Amino acid sequence: MPAQLHCLFAPLDAVGHMNSCIGIAEELMQSRHKCTFVITDQWKGKLVKYGIDEMVLSSEIYEQHSDPAKSFAERLIRDGTLGQSKSIVENHISFWVNTLPFFIERLQYFDERLEDLIPKLKPDIIILDQVFNIPSVIRSGIPWVQVCSLNPLFNIDDPRTPPQSSGLPSNGNNIKEWEEFRLITNLAKQPLREKFNNYLISRGVEPLNSDLYVNHSKYLNIYAYPLELDYLDLRPLPPNWVRFDTFQRYDRHLTFEVPEQLKNKPGKLIYFSMGSMGGADVQLMTRLVSILSKSPNRFIVSKGPGYLDYDLPDNMYGEQMLPQIQVMPIVDLVITHGGNNTFTEAFYFGKPMIVMPLFVDQHDNAQRVDEMGFGVRLDAYQCSEQQLLNAIHKLLNDRDMNNKLREISKRIQTDNSKQHLPKIIENLVNKN
Repeated sequence: MPAQLHCLFAPLDAVGHMNSCIGIAEELMQSRHKCTFVITDQWKGKLVKYGIDEMVLSSEIYEQHSDPAKSFAERLIRDGTLGQSKSIVENHISFWVNTLPFFIERLQYFDERLEDLIPKLKPDIIILDQVFNIPSVIRSGIPWVQVCSLNPLFNIDDPRTPPQSSGLPSNGNNIKEWEEFRLITNLAKQPLREKFNNYLISRGVEPLNSDLYVNHSKYLNIYAYPLELDYLDLRPLPPNWVRFDTFQRYDRHLTFEVPEQLKNKPGKLIYFSMGSMGGADVQLMTRLVSILSKSPNRFIVSKGPGYLDYDLPDNMYGEQMLPQIQVMPIVDLVITHGGNNTFTEAFYFGKPMIVMPLFVDQHDNAQRVDEMGFGVRLDAYQCSEQQLLNAIHKLLNDRDMNNKLREISKRIQTDNSKQHLPKIIENLVNKN
């Protein structure tokens, strides 16, 4: 048995990033390693049930005791990143130009606190899931792992693949569109890149070495994406990168059963979740629920932060949040925004997907699942009633596709690639 390691996690305080890191920590704790998360006050008390130690940062810069998902979603709506009037290019630029400065402000505070905490906590390894590099971690001299809990295009920029968050097809006929998207968005993001580079230099670390906002770790970089959908057919992985099929949590302390009100109703069972971001857009959720009410099927709905502001019809059951890992195995189809955790979990359980992306990497996940033949991409704001209902019927009745998904599920669960994480981390620490 290897010596116990102290693994310090510093995730972005957004639901998807936190959940990915919880899944990683669960695997490390199974090998008896200690995991500590540096978190904001918003997450206080939410991780102890997993056996994770919490190091809570409280400050006026954070909205204490508020719902982190709702706070972030409201900011995206206020900044204009979410909404039906945006093209994907406009959506992308709005996120990086209007929303990311807020993240840089928070990161600078986070960076200063970590500068003090790291020597006190004395971790053996630091695991980051951030949009930006954190100088105090790089300067610490402690091996650190960069986690990409988004579509791999987000952190691996290669001219042989579509640009991140573009939702463009990945065949070679679209290279001109790739180049145009990169040119337009990189120009728009340049002022913020310069500002962040100045901060990195002022903190004594190297500036960004690509058009991304994060330099890869020289130690280890990891991401989760099903092998059958990955972009390895277009380019190899860069050095020091390792792929896993999923960072899925176990959530063994949670349970779920089909509610009585749905048990005796006819139709297939469908899971509907637009994530924490989409769930805060009550107008959008009301529109989609209205369409789904006309389906002959039954729906389990993750209502999201706006759960009190709209009602569900008789063919649906919903809560603000649901134990997604327990819901997935019992449904026949997933309708989702395409967040990477939901996306990889659907493949783990072999479920076809209708993906209706809202922003950032969700566009890439939607495009990839559609072009690889395992789901349908639709526009949540613009799709017609008939398009959504037809997509449901098509996917539920595509026998060949569902058989392929069951085979993929069997492979992922048999391979259980995440179980190799502790050994990889142990070898990294021992080598350094």
